Amino acid sequence: MFAKLLIANRGEIAVRVMRTAQRMGLATVAVYSDADADARHVLMADEAVRLGPAPALESYLDQDKVLAAARETGADAIHPGYGFLSENADFAQACADAGVTFVGPPPSAIRAMGLKDEAKAAMQQADVPVVPGYHGDNQDGTFLRSKAYELGYPVLIKAVAGGGGKGMRRVDKQIAFDDALEAARREAAASFGDDRVLIEKFVTNPRHIEIQVFADAHGNVVHLNERDCSIQRRHQKVIEEAPAPGMTPGLRAKMGAAAIAAARAVDYRGAGTVEFIVDGSQPLSKDTQFFFMEMNTRLQVEHPVTEAVTGLDLVEWQLRVADGELLPLAQGAIMLEGHAVEVRLYAEDPEAGFLPSTGHLAALDFPEADGLRIDAGVAAGDVVSPFYDPMIAKVIAHADDRASVLALLSDALSATQVAGPKTNLGLLRRIAEDETFGAGRFDTGFLDDWPSERFMLDPEHARMAAAAGLIGLSELVNEEADRRDLASGGLESSPWAARDGFALGPRTTTRYRLTVDGEETEQVLDWSHGHARVVAADRGHDEADVVIVPAGEGANDGVLVLIDGFQRHVRFAVRDIANVDAGSADALARAPMHGRVVSIDVAEGDEVQVGDTLAVVEAMKMEHAVKARVHGTVSRVVASAGEQVAQGASLVEIAPAEEVPGD
Repeated sequence: MFAKLLIANRGEIAVRVMRTAQRMGLATVAVYSDADADARHVLMADEAVRLGPAPALESYLDQDKVLAAARETGADAIHPGYGFLSENADFAQACADAGVTFVGPPPSAIRAMGLKDEAKAAMQQADVPVVPGYHGDNQDGTFLRSKAYELGYPVLIKAVAGGGGKGMRRVDKQIAFDDALEAARREAAASFGDDRVLIEKFVTNPRHIEIQVFADAHGNVVHLNERDCSIQRRHQKVIEEAPAPGMTPGLRAKMGAAAIAAARAVDYRGAGTVEFIVDGSQPLSKDTQFFFMEMNTRLQVEHPVTEAVTGLDLVEWQLRVADGELLPLAQGAIMLEGHAVEVRLYAEDPEAGFLPSTGHLAALDFPEADGLRIDAGVAAGDVVSPFYDPMIAKVIAHADDRASVLALLSDALSATQVAGPKTNLGLLRRIAEDETFGAGRFDTGFLDDWPSERFMLDPEHARMAAAAGLIGLSELVNEEADRRDLASGGLESSPWAARDGFALGPRTTTRYRLTVDGEETEQVLDWSHGHARVVAADRGHDEADVVIVPAGEGANDGVLVLIDGFQRHVRFAVRDIANVDAGSADALARAPMHGRVVSIDVAEGDEVQVGDTLAVVEAMKMEHAVKARVHGTVSRVVASAGEQVAQGASLVEIAPAEEVPGD
């Protein structure tokens, strides 16, 4: 076995790989960018090497720097994790040329499966069923549109070199094809450096079921059963489980055999995942149709559910196979025990269209329980940066049956606390507790069918959050002042600075102006009962059953109120005259998140209508189109393409139509 392992990745996967490597007695080397200098994987490793600035192209994706780090530390093997260089055939070849073991498949297998069109052709030759579509070289837009028409809508436009939902668009009508094609190409070029696409028929009621395969250098190939990854959002997996609900032994055997055939067709080695689209219009049976989508030539994010139901350590298998050993088990010895579900906790805001959310983790706490596993790459006090994937952690539950797993998962998510960036915790809780999901009735469109209010905090709890926030602010101010009179304390935003006869003694009620996630509101605080009570609708409410976390160093930073997995940032309001006019606010297009300006799509003097795209901003590998909220004329372009901007930064200013001279 090699002696020292360099992990060419970051976050939770780097931590997870190190855990197994260190258990096996291997020395570990971390690499990091400036944004990750104090990250958990850096602190955990035996050695750490700086790669460069925060942008991935200048750090984690720089092959020369990664190999230089291996030479500098004497690492004789490199584990690429997932993402970054994990499916880069040139990097795998560079490792071989440098005499360093690449913990993954040979470059030829990565190349064979890296381009979706060529992979599908290879699968057809191996008698693996593929989705009907156009996988050829002709990239003319008119031609591709004609192929989509021949297939019949809906269709999927997919990046040839893509994965993880990047460069993918579903198109339901011919009129929407051209815009979807342009967006898919732009995203594919940004993510993979290749804007080529293919067109596939969209399978109605599709389920995304994948097979974990393993192969060694001695000709042995096995599968480790299946995972169901159908709960998705924007083609990104949200929840994964094993085994697939409703799976039959006959269908499992057929899909497993197809996955093994796919691996043999490219002389595969190591861990891989063969992903299939399965017809979910009827209950699963041995006659259910399934189609090859792609093969991920690496370890998958969702591998822990397979580990849970098989009792195996897949990273250990990777390391042993990479060292030339035989597979640890034959097919007949691989067990399937119980049920496991994994959820991905992301730094994103479901209430704002899942925009990425960044910032300081003021709190991060997970429960402990039998059958519960947490894979995290960050801790309380760390910063979620805009430069990388927005995953905070994975929560994995394992029990004897699916109902027990979902109950364990629901309890675990209810006890989880995360504050700072907005997260999808509330959404994950609702999925875990959903009756339809619990009954196993779902496909990849499950979340698309949810009404918008299911992604949001309900109004009553939103009011409770504001009330709890005011009580939390009052306690925070009292702590800061050590119960001294704050009338001259210098807190400009403090309601205690108001000349309303306030004293920290007996009084009745006081009205306060707050902002809740930037929206102004009023609350009344009642002190007549000897403690703070919020008055609403002529009745008093005791402090809500929520968690309140200080958002920063003091009361001016406000508090973060956690309720039902959602978060509200409550502060004392400070009047900003420049932003009083809602109309002028609509006329100012701002960056919805910290990120990079991909494009500015208008120029000064252009006339724009409501809904026109003004700019595109990218953060955490996702693009967001900033659209006009008023009809008018572009009066000023503030930002430029390629620029890094902060959340809320001005991008474009519009003079509303009624204010344009001559209109």
